[in-house]
Amino acid sequence: MSIRFGLLALLERGPCYGSQLRSDFETRTGATWPLNIGQVYTTLNRLERDGLVVPEGVREGKQQLYAITGAGRRELSAWYQRPVDRGQPARDELAIKLAMAVGAPGVDLVEIVQSQRRHTLRAMQDYTRLKARALASGPDNRDDIAWLLVLEQLIFHAEAEARWLDHCEVRLVRFAASHPESMEPGAQPGTQSAAQPVPGADGAEERDTTPAAALRGRGDATR
Repeated sequence: MSIRFGLLALLERGPCYGSQLRSDFETRTGATWPLNIGQVYTTLNRLERDGLVVPEGVREGKQQLYAITGAGRRELSAWYQRPVDRGQPARDELAIKLAMAVGAPGVDLVEIVQSQRRHTLRAMQDYTRLKARALASGPDNRDDIAWLLVLEQLIFHAEAEARWLDHCEVRLVRFAASHPESMEPGAQPGTQSAAQPVPGADGAEERDTTPAAALRGRGDATR
């Protein structure tokens, strides 16, 4: 649904080609959720089917210009006014992984938590650096502000996830202390602090594979 309304929002500014919509969407969101052109045209076809956009002008090769309709503007306005539904949250892979790992033979739950915490903290640090760089360059247009809003959401989400992982580890330690028979051999909870550095296996810094690494290129290219 977010792609659907994102494209409508961009079309409200004026008619666009599909490739332009893809580029503008990624500019607004800092390429945090990249689109492929197939997603764009599939969504445009559905919007056209629903009477929310119409083709405009003569097709130029494979490029078709699209414009928002009156019904599309009303639908977009209703979306802006309607709260995002949190009553049916999206599936979260990490929460599912931990839930499935509880009691799984041969699985070190605490190591899963600690590994994810290291990853999440690296991502949060990278996002924070990107934010500092964006602020230092002085955001001066709506695309810059839109990117900052998305970036700050990523920072807050990473902070919340790190706190939740700390809570998970504490809960696991307490459970293991009161139910030692339920813990797999070699899977006793550790006491690694979330504030510790994140070394690699040989003591060197691990290769950065965080989601934020994928955004660095965008930050370098636009700042």
